[in-house]
Amino acid sequence: MSDMQRYSVITEKNPREIVLLRGAGCAWKKCTFCDYHLDCSDDPAANFALNRAVLAQVTGRYGRLEVINSGSFCDLDGDTMNEIVRVCRETNIRILHFECHWMHRREIPALRERFAAAGVAVKIKIGVETFDRDYRETRLCKGIGVSDPAEIAAPFDECCLLFGLAGQTVESMQRDIETGLAHFERVCVNIMVENSTSIHPDPAVIQTFVRELYPVYRDNARVDILLNNTDFGVGGQEA
Repeated sequence: MSDMQRYSVITEKNPREIVLLRGAGCAWKKCTFCDYHLDCSDDPAANFALNRAVLAQVTGRYGRLEVINSGSFCDLDGDTMNEIVRVCRETNIRILHFECHWMHRREIPALRERFAAAGVAVKIKIGVETFDRDYRETRLCKGIGVSDPAEIAAPFDECCLLFGLAGQTVESMQRDIETGLAHFERVCVNIMVENSTSIHPDPAVIQTFVRELYPVYRDNARVDILLNNTDFGVGGQEA
């Protein structure tokens, strides 16, 4: 997967540069709907070589950088993390976004401290997918063993939601968005796309979202909506 597009620039809603790096792979790997963890390698040197080339494209044009890696920040090798610190310093990045699974939440404070020492504020995004605990844990196997949105949000700054699945309704999706906005700084809505897992998108639910909710939230500065998983400009094949 080294030929994927791994650098892009987001010019609307929280303008920032974004990089898709490669790590050792998501340590959870149990989410029934996700195959992103396939973008991985157990060779730290090869990962660092790829990641260094991707990070070399960062210019600091907005002072914000989002780092994703088909897992959590702690799945990245040490040399890559050192390189991220160096790039942030040299390009004057002041706000840095990472992703993190619930299982790694206790590693977040040390990460914040490390980057704060470099003058960088860290924002951490968690993939909640839905605040309906039964659906989230029984159907999606997210591994978030609590129900209270405030408790989930406490270690994090931003959340991802996943829509377009069987059983979701206008009411349930809107409830998830509003809950996310009440407890997190930002919400990223992802629409389910076909992949290699046994979970498939529900076209009727997607049509309902696009018709009823997309017009309500598309201009909300705190809500990113990805109708396709490559809408941020990374993840697709290089031209």
